[in-house]
Amino acid sequence: MQLWQEQGEAKLNSQNLYCINTDGSQLPLFRMNISQCDLPEISVSHVNLTVREGDNAVITCNGSGSPLPDVDWIVTGLQSINTHQTNLNWTNVHAINLTLVNVTSEDNGFTLTCIAENVVGMSNASVALTVYYPPRVVSLEEPELRLEHCIEFVVRGNPPPTLHWLHNGQPLRESKIIHVEYYQEGEISEGCLLFNKPTHYNNGNYTLIAKNPLGTANQTISGHFLKEPFPESTDNFILFDEVSPTPPITVTHKPEEDTFGVSIAVGLAAFACVLLVVLFVMINKYGRRSKFGMKGELS
Repeated sequence: MQLWQEQGEAKLNSQNLYCINTDGSQLPLFRMNISQCDLPEISVSHVNLTVREGDNAVITCNGSGSPLPDVDWIVTGLQSINTHQTNLNWTNVHAINLTLVNVTSEDNGFTLTCIAENVVGMSNASVALTVYYPPRVVSLEEPELRLEHCIEFVVRGNPPPTLHWLHNGQPLRESKIIHVEYYQEGEISEGCLLFNKPTHYNNGNYTLIAKNPLGTANQTISGHFLKEPFPESTDNFILFDEVSPTPPITVTHKPEEDTFGVSIAVGLAAFACVLLVVLFVMINKYGRRSKFGMKGELS
């Protein structure tokens, strides 16, 4: 009751409480010296405990008071193997060790609570457990059309891993067409590799790589967005050649026509030259005779 009054519980601090002695005198409750009746005090060896997955750890909780309190760890929901060992070090201290064996990543963020309790009341102290472990790709889904095509993924790891993508074994660079969106909540990374109007060039294998100082994890899925518009097979072209009713025109016909035309042109040019020479000779010959004949008649 005195402790409640000091702590203001149930509004006792605003009331005049007193005790009556054997002689009938009154003594205010807050002035009474009550020995061997103390609220337990508690302390722990770690306020924050950080371990790696698979390691072992020991935490000590000390409870003191009069009467000597009972001390225990509350581990309901803890996945790691644990054992309790009680040690009474002194007459007024009750110590208990909590041993964690092969700590699992499932206990990351777990709060370990130690309580000390006697007839006066109860005290408690908490220890935050942090477990570091390598990355794990929890899920990686094939592309799904939403507002954009999405390859959904979930990754766990502590410390939170960095994420990288490969396309057909080559580093994937983000662009206006391809980009990553995800959010980080504690040790979990969840999001999408998004595609804005992908084509057949974006088909192939996509690999997600998650890495932190403790290790690396990866997983691959196949993404198919669009069929190729022109298959690589040439069967269709061979079929057209076989059913064609007329042979294809080849470039060898054109040189023959050009040769024939050149021959005609050369022949005409030669004929014209010969004709001009003959005319020149005849004019020269008959022109001279007419001139001499006229001179003879005048003499």
